[in-house]
Amino acid sequence: MRGSEIMRLGFTAHLHIKYLYIPTKPKNPFMNLITHSFPLSLPFIPFKPRFLNSSLKLSKSSNSPQFSTMDSSSSDNTEEVAYDLSPIMKVYKNGRVQRLAGEEVVPPSLDPTTNVESKDVVVSKEEDISVRIFIPKTILDDSSNQSQKLPLFVYFHGGAFCIETPFSPNYHNYLNNVVSKANAIGVSVHYRRAPEHPVPIAHEDSWLVLKWVASHVSRDGPDGWLNQHADFEKVFFAGDSAGANIAHYLAIRVGLEGLPGLKVEGIALVHPYFWGVERIGSESGREFAAKVDELWRFSCPTTSGSDDPLINPDKDSNMGRLGCKRVLVCVAEKDILKDRGWYYKELLEKSEWNGIVDVIETKEEDHVFHMFKPTCEEALVMLNNVVSFIKKD
Repeated sequence: MRGSEIMRLGFTAHLHIKYLYIPTKPKNPFMNLITHSFPLSLPFIPFKPRFLNSSLKLSKSSNSPQFSTMDSSSSDNTEEVAYDLSPIMKVYKNGRVQRLAGEEVVPPSLDPTTNVESKDVVVSKEEDISVRIFIPKTILDDSSNQSQKLPLFVYFHGGAFCIETPFSPNYHNYLNNVVSKANAIGVSVHYRRAPEHPVPIAHEDSWLVLKWVASHVSRDGPDGWLNQHADFEKVFFAGDSAGANIAHYLAIRVGLEGLPGLKVEGIALVHPYFWGVERIGSESGREFAAKVDELWRFSCPTTSGSDDPLINPDKDSNMGRLGCKRVLVCVAEKDILKDRGWYYKELLEKSEWNGIVDVIETKEEDHVFHMFKPTCEEALVMLNNVVSFIKKD
């Protein structure tokens, strides 16, 4: 299964009794996989997460690289299921979380198609926070380019804060393509996920990564690639869905607190996961819109609701403090979140923020379509829009 599947389930569904139901599209392998109900109507069950192994580890049961958050002793047929979110995940009453999607991974490598090299770097071993860094191989091989500085593209993956990682094949390939086309350095962030680590832990982990990145400004940080080749005067945050939500949050926090030596030029928000109590645009005609509220509460059980500033920028009094001068928002015509993307532009333009914000809408497509159809024409157009955003002076 590819892309931010849990968000696709939550945002492209049809209401079916008490569940969100996804009808299949025969020619789309992704949609063929998600033909199950997605129960979100149960009250949240508070539990103490039980971690058998919170770190990603290579599975010995497959010929291809697979990571799991559980060891072989974790399967217990007597365990009671609190949430059966198949084919995404199962949450057990004892606190164990079994992810069924978004766990496929590829190792860091030299990609022969883009000639981009990648590596994994631990930021915090205790908290299981890491990054996958991407760099054009040419800059490593050419001795005359050793002093060249490249734009820094910091990416936050989607998945409703619950699934996926930077090591997922589609996210790995996406970063390869952006880094190659934009001639940039990519840093893809591995943050901890809900429900074991409820929001805002993902946001705090990502902020910790940014401080780690900023520790290289003096050219004596822990990673050589960033020390030697990152242009800290030209930094971009980006993400899709939940990752776009994180990118927005971090840009606000940079505006409020600053990161010495690090200048955020812009943020690119792809199908951003924003919401609110009051329905806007086409949301009022979506009978399953209430399920989005429940999805948010599932990932953030302590939230005040869908008007929490973390999910509704309209309720954030600091919108005008966005710490960059350019914003690109990508929306999809059929996405239930589309109007939130357009409204985000309106909010910024009404605030005291004095930058430039553009919205690009893809017709006839739905939420995070580019992650499960990465080679389709519309996905390539959107990729090039992000690349152009980075390369623009």
